[in-house]
Amino acid sequence: MNHKVSTHYSGGGSLADRIAVGLRKHGLDPGDLQASDLEAVDEFHFRGRAATLELLAQMDMTEDSKVLDVGSGLGGVARTIADVVGCHVTGIDLTPELCDAATAMSRWVKLDDKTEFRQGDATNLPFRDNRFDRVVTVHVAMNIRQKDRMYDEVWRVLEQGGIFAIYDILQGEGGKMSYPAPWAEEPSISHLATPGEMETLLSGAGFKIHQADDSTRASLGWLEARTGQSGPSGPLPVTIELLFGERFPEMVSNQLRALQERRMLTYTYICEA
Repeated sequence: MNHKVSTHYSGGGSLADRIAVGLRKHGLDPGDLQASDLEAVDEFHFRGRAATLELLAQMDMTEDSKVLDVGSGLGGVARTIADVVGCHVTGIDLTPELCDAATAMSRWVKLDDKTEFRQGDATNLPFRDNRFDRVVTVHVAMNIRQKDRMYDEVWRVLEQGGIFAIYDILQGEGGKMSYPAPWAEEPSISHLATPGEMETLLSGAGFKIHQADDSTRASLGWLEARTGQSGPSGPLPVTIELLFGERFPEMVSNQLRALQERRMLTYTYICEA
């Protein structure tokens, strides 16, 4: 199953090279960009960088924070934290191609000294106990069946009193999700939890849930605005469609309907170990 998930996100290989080629075709030098310029391709969660900034504002971080990004993808969340807060961020992701691309993109925007990306499994983190004081995960657990193991592992590597921030897609009350979706071409690699299940899972791992916010309406408004645009959003001429290919419009359409009908939800949790 892990292999199917990793293959889904591999984007056909050579992601960093293809992103760089796309940029240069439009007269942009990857080495002249800022971290925020990459949002259209590396922060492909709902509401993009704005949602990341909201999340990190609730994590009470400093330049000395030791942060882990679980399911770091192309590294957008990690780079935003490193860029805005100034601390070091370690990213871990199941897909080697995403880790390689994230490393290259951090080098482009000169944040390679504050970010590192490792291949690994969220249900078996390759770190010692109490290694981090902050952990974040954004749009990741949808692909993980054994969420209890993931949250147990986050609890293990997070020091006592540390903050665990989650921004994820959940199962809504409006019916089953339609596929393809950006996280799954078909249902076998999609494992959405309900809000009630999330509270049980997080409490069962030992976390105190300080805040749980349903941002579904805001996510719907954001996606409606984006689907009403022509061309890529923002200043970057290369978007996440590069990763998902020709089925991306169908994925977006399915997400739009799912948000409208509350088949899927977006939720944020702020928890303490």
